[in-house]
Amino acid sequence: MTDLFYELSKPPSSADPRSNDKAQPDPIALEYLSTLASMPLSQLDGSEQQSLAQSSHSLLLSLQALSKRSHKSIISSAANHSHLHTTLPTLAASTSDLTGAIPKLDNEAVRFSTTYNKSGDNEILNARRRALLLSRNVERLVDVLDLPTLLSTAISTGSSAPAANYSSALDLNSHIRRLHGLYVDSPLLTSVSTQADEAMRAMAKNLIMGLRTPGLKLASALRTTSWLRRVVPDLDSTGAAGNGGGLGALFLVCRLSTLINMLDALEPLRDLAEQERIRQQQNPTGSAWSGGQQTERYLKRYIEIFREQSFAIVSMFRSIFPTPMNEASSRTEDRDPLQPVPSALSTFPFHLIDMLMETLRIYLPTVKDQPSRDSLLTQVLYCAGSLGRLGGDFGILLATIDVGEEAEDEWVEVVKRHRLMAGRLESIVGGKDKGTPDFHQGTNTHLPK
Repeated sequence: MTDLFYELSKPPSSADPRSNDKAQPDPIALEYLSTLASMPLSQLDGSEQQSLAQSSHSLLLSLQALSKRSHKSIISSAANHSHLHTTLPTLAASTSDLTGAIPKLDNEAVRFSTTYNKSGDNEILNARRRALLLSRNVERLVDVLDLPTLLSTAISTGSSAPAANYSSALDLNSHIRRLHGLYVDSPLLTSVSTQADEAMRAMAKNLIMGLRTPGLKLASALRTTSWLRRVVPDLDSTGAAGNGGGLGALFLVCRLSTLINMLDALEPLRDLAEQERIRQQQNPTGSAWSGGQQTERYLKRYIEIFREQSFAIVSMFRSIFPTPMNEASSRTEDRDPLQPVPSALSTFPFHLIDMLMETLRIYLPTVKDQPSRDSLLTQVLYCAGSLGRLGGDFGILLATIDVGEEAEDEWVEVVKRHRLMAGRLESIVGGKDKGTPDFHQGTNTHLPK
């Protein structure tokens, strides 16, 4: 009966013949119909209607409260729901585009990973690696680039403290050469090595100028030659043989240049002596005032400078380039008759003596005063004795100077007096130093320099 009431309570529009006949009824409606069926008629006619009215009113209030509380959300949901018919097709189209783009993205990702693989050879990656390597080693590169500047500074300030600065410069140059030997193909180190070579050439020039210093001492000469051996090792490739090699020849050339410059400084006196010599040639019977006073002054100063410098040059050369003790045995064992090359000092004293003898031949005949001429000859004999201590006695060559027939007796007397004085001095020195060997044995003149 409840089911019959439920069928009768359905609205007519809901009776669709195409609807499913097996649709389940509403359980709430069936429960309410069962409740109505159990009620008496008087209750249905009176209190049930009031109960339904109260329930309807309560539901209406609940709906009104809900609408007041959630009307914004409901309106927004309704508006969004109205846009779904346009949003959903757009979403479907975007999804379709994404589905088509994913294979392309995958292909590009594969191509990128293949192209820029770390194990592959790529120019961009190589440039990036070089840039990163340069960034990590920028301080070391700056230190390497500063080496030529430090080397030039050490060389330019070598005049103030040559021992420390030149030693530091040589150490820096050795470090640069070692780096260039380790990294021969590096353009940077090649450039640094080129700049270092230029700085070392400047240092070699400074050292050579130091050898030309007028007041050069033995200690300074030893330091300078030792530095030159390191700066220009090719100069002393045969220096171990005791002949000095090219470095010894360079030393003699520098000292000879200094001697010539010092003698050229006597040009004013030489001009006066030359004028005096020309006047005597033009007027052989000249007056007493033209007896060679200016020539005497020039020759005295010339011989004094020559004596000091020639002795210093030869003695310093022998101290810097000593002859080894086994040189004679090495020469006998050497089968090559041209080896070893003789020392540059073997012919150097002859050149010095030729310079002096040429000057004496030109200007000594101009001196007419006998005491002045005797003084000059004695001074020349002292000079010959000074070089004689080093194996360069040229006293016998003085006999070749033409000083006139009337002056030959004077020359003999001067030589006798000089030998007598030298003998007395030798006896005095020998008496004081009986226990020591005679340092001057084998020479004709024994006066100190």
